[in-house]
Amino acid sequence: MIRTILVDDEKLALDLMEKKLNKIGDIEIVGKFSNPELVIQEMKTLDFQVAFLDIEMTGISGLDLAEIIQEWKSDIQIVFVTAYRDYAIQAFELNSIDYLLKPVLESRLLKTINRVQEKLELNKEKITVQTSIEPSALELLCFNEFIVYNNKQPVKWKTAKVKELFAFFITHIGTYINRDSIINQLWPDYDYKKAKIQLHTCISHLRKTLDSLGYEQALTYSNQSYSLNLTNFYCDALELEHAFRIHTNINKENITLLEDTIQTYVGEYMETNEYEWANAKAQALSQQLFHILQKVIDYYTKYGLQNKKQQYLQMLLKYNPYSESTLQQLMLHYIEIGNRGDAVKAYIEFAELLQQDLDIEPDKTTKKLYQSICEGNL
Repeated sequence: MIRTILVDDEKLALDLMEKKLNKIGDIEIVGKFSNPELVIQEMKTLDFQVAFLDIEMTGISGLDLAEIIQEWKSDIQIVFVTAYRDYAIQAFELNSIDYLLKPVLESRLLKTINRVQEKLELNKEKITVQTSIEPSALELLCFNEFIVYNNKQPVKWKTAKVKELFAFFITHIGTYINRDSIINQLWPDYDYKKAKIQLHTCISHLRKTLDSLGYEQALTYSNQSYSLNLTNFYCDALELEHAFRIHTNINKENITLLEDTIQTYVGEYMETNEYEWANAKAQALSQQLFHILQKVIDYYTKYGLQNKKQQYLQMLLKYNPYSESTLQQLMLHYIEIGNRGDAVKAYIEFAELLQQDLDIEPDKTTKKLYQSICEGNL
């Protein structure tokens, strides 16, 4: 027996759906609502597995009501009912099991019920069969280009926007992000109603992709906000943040770990994907990298390991190419090891870069250091 509720603000349509479902049989209608507000008030007192929801209703749309229902209980099956074919197709892209066009044909309704029954049986098997298989480990590479691997194979995305949405959630992993904030970031130029449909569509595809990878219920919805929570996965950016956060002081016990972590930084955060919303994260990670690189440089300076010091000075200047402080350190290092030519070369290349990119000259202290080197005073 399938337990269901019916929601439609047109009483005639509501009664007609009840009549057709009763004719099919093996269906218990535990609630009928012409006011969607009442569903929110009473749904937690009802035991139902399926909700037939009209899309166009006054007050709360069927799309919004579906989100509220599934926020409360994610395994409730949603069947959308609408008089608009185009809208029905959009609704089907949501996390729903089916859609029906008005006037609802009995033959089409029977197919929907069969589909619901199959889904309910599948869910029952998942609950009954206990498995010790862990979700497939994912490898997320965020530096330079955002790429996701599963078992060393690139994950295939339904659309580029679904991939971008996943990247957005990874950037804010474990945090609830308001639906409208996501829309503003990913669909800034869209009409709000169309953007909302696009978001729902991408959410649906993303959930299906995560489910196929063994990450069921990873994406949750609450209070008009979404949050992604994953376990058993690797992300280079998150590992870098974690390592830098817990190893604030560098010593012989953690220097190798930090060096290995630094090597994962092969470009700015999602740089080639050109996600504008990722710029703030990219800047923050770059600043963390510069800070830890300077600490590594100071560590090797303290212990007189000149080759290592030079390696990380060059790396820091590569990732922060307009840094006068880093250039000065590198020039003084070259003088210290008796390599005046490289000190001069480093200054000339730096000055040319500033002129070409920023149309400025090095500051007075850097010029003075260069002059002293040229005059042999250092």
